[in-house]
Amino acid sequence: MSGTSLDGIDVAAIVTDGHHQVTAGPALTVLYPEAFRERLRAVLGGVGPAPDIAAVEAELTRRHAEAVKQFRVHHPETAIELIGFHGHTILHRPAERRTWQIGDGALLARLIGLDVVADFRTADVAAGGEGAPLAPLYHAALAAKLPKPVAVLNLGGVGNVTWIGPRTDNGADDILAFDTGPGNALIDDWVRRHTGRAADFDGALARAGQVSAEHVARFLALPFFDRKPPKSLDRDDFQGCIPQDLGVVDGAATLTEMTAAAVAAATRHFPSPAREWLVCGGGRHNPALMAALARLLGAPVHPVEAVGWDGDALEAQAFAYLAVRSVLGLPLSLPSTTGAPSPVHGGRLFPAAA
Repeated sequence: MSGTSLDGIDVAAIVTDGHHQVTAGPALTVLYPEAFRERLRAVLGGVGPAPDIAAVEAELTRRHAEAVKQFRVHHPETAIELIGFHGHTILHRPAERRTWQIGDGALLARLIGLDVVADFRTADVAAGGEGAPLAPLYHAALAAKLPKPVAVLNLGGVGNVTWIGPRTDNGADDILAFDTGPGNALIDDWVRRHTGRAADFDGALARAGQVSAEHVARFLALPFFDRKPPKSLDRDDFQGCIPQDLGVVDGAATLTEMTAAAVAAATRHFPSPAREWLVCGGGRHNPALMAALARLLGAPVHPVEAVGWDGDALEAQAFAYLAVRSVLGLPLSLPSTTGAPSPVHGGRLFPAAA
């Protein structure tokens, strides 16, 4: 998984039947060098000459191959049968029936000598769905034995939530999923612009600043928050909300509050309140953001490690799970997770021998 936070590649192994049997294995994170991170950032939005995007895509793929090789060196006991390769989203415009993840599945299969499933989102978007989020079915598999309703919140570059209720009469999970708003993207971009650092580590800037209630109120008045889910976002959809007139610490505090307030606004769409919130993604490492969530949500908020999950590996695990579902011909999305008119199969298989 190469996420919208642009920090690097997460590699994770699982054993699964593609249904409710999941056993998590080891994981590894390989950080991007700053120079490549900037090249990747430069093609976000699908901007730039096609040869430049193609060059970044090829380098991204080679870096994924190297990450898999590193994983195998660190974990030689893990036998890998299949790779799920999400690639990196550079454009997501489902209303225009467009979603673009760069990453060459055929090249990756050749480089590592393993079957690869890639191109997870386009079938859902083509069918009329949002193409995101795609981790909810994995969240539901992991949460099978947890008390319900429970909310799983992923705070990567964009925030997304999976609400999981009790099983329905036909034995299926009751699931609702959608993007909540910005995750770490606005905070990270703000800190990078003003300090050169990659993130607000330990929430230090936010804790030193004062929240601008006016900016937060303007942000929450955006039509997105009233739109009924499923719904999804591009990483840069809220760039116009950056509080350019604030200082560094007040801006960090305000953007952190916006991120948490967006999650709280999502609860208006839940069928019933969540008994507990489990947080994965980089945002759970930010104590200022976690404190804001606890204050605004009115329910226990814990990192997913509280129930034995690995919050740094969860998204990579999800695409391993979806890769298995893809080769088994099982749906990767539901009407209640992406808004597609019916469950959608997705992913493309790239055989190692091709």
